[in-house]
Amino acid sequence: MYSFLRSSSFALIFSMLFTAGAFASPDIGKPAPEFTLKNTDGKEVNLADFKGKTVVLEWTNHQCPFVKKHYESGNMQKLQKEATGEGIVWLSIISSAPGKQGFVSSDEAKDLTKSRKAVPSQVLFDPSGKVGKAYSAKTTPHMYIIDDKGTLQYMGGIDSIPSANQDDIGKATNYVTQAIKELKAGKTISQPKTRPYGCSVKYDA
Repeated sequence: MYSFLRSSSFALIFSMLFTAGAFASPDIGKPAPEFTLKNTDGKEVNLADFKGKTVVLEWTNHQCPFVKKHYESGNMQKLQKEATGEGIVWLSIISSAPGKQGFVSSDEAKDLTKSRKAVPSQVLFDPSGKVGKAYSAKTTPHMYIIDDKGTLQYMGGIDSIPSANQDDIGKATNYVTQAIKELKAGKTISQPKTRPYGCSVKYDA
């Protein structure tokens, strides 16, 4: 009986440690968590597919006022166009769970991309929230930059003014643009981790 309890306790502790490790916070300067998600065409997309290229991850929810700020002003599209024009891969990720704010079907996502004239490289679906939690994505938007070696170089807010007011965009320091420029120039990113702002990611739990 004692042996059974001891082995059960060990299994429970191991399980807890494994779970904690699986969702440990990502670290700047360390390999970005790998993932595989489906895009709007139902095809699997792996982060590993883009080794050798810089990758931007954008957590998004089209119903969030903070996301609307950057899309309705055209700011997010501008950033996407500039980045992809330089050969950077831009992945927009939707981690809203089914039935939660921001959850969309593939067709709805395609319509949104077209109507907003957005130009991400791919729109990916994470309805289980597994990838969002692996990256500790907390808000929409929440931005990440991964270098061509697969190392996480930036994580945090899109810019320095945490508001839903479009008028603040021009006054703010855009952390994503700043980090991309520094990375391209071979410099150490001056602000590799900033506070994200926006709506909470609508995970199932």
